[in-house]
Amino acid sequence: MTGPQPRRRKAPAFATRMTRWTVQTLGLFHRAVTLGVRVAVFDDGGRILMVRHSYLPGWYLPGGGVDPGETAPHAAVRELKEETGLVARADPLLFGFYYNPGGSGRDHVVLYRIGTWEATAMALRPTREIKAAAFIDPHNLPDDVSPATQRRVAELMGLRPIDSVW
Repeated sequence: MTGPQPRRRKAPAFATRMTRWTVQTLGLFHRAVTLGVRVAVFDDGGRILMVRHSYLPGWYLPGGGVDPGETAPHAAVRELKEETGLVARADPLLFGFYYNPGGSGRDHVVLYRIGTWEATAMALRPTREIKAAAFIDPHNLPDDVSPATQRRVAELMGLRPIDSVW
């Protein structure tokens, strides 16, 4: 059978490949999203776990950043243990996914709830990063709880609808 043969595509020239790589790489910096986790843990008395950091004023839910190659649920479990000495005994349950405008402009926070946990020998002891960790009555929060943490506690208690902004 004779006739026109399909044209073979040539590999893009080196300059074209480099331009594409540069644009995609720079796009990662321009569109990069940061992701953090926070963890809600309640004790048998209905009190919620909070921490005071050495580098921030006020009380917060335990949490931190998601490391490269790490899943958000794994980061939640890791941060809980690192900051409070509590070990999750069940998978964290997704509670909310929030945009954090106070961060980089592309910052997001995932809030998990951990229902079953166990205290290690180091539970709730101060460290270099955490000045204090304690279970606090969610109906009587300290004055210096961060505003975002106050909103998350109200959401967890069913006292306000879940907002998409941290």
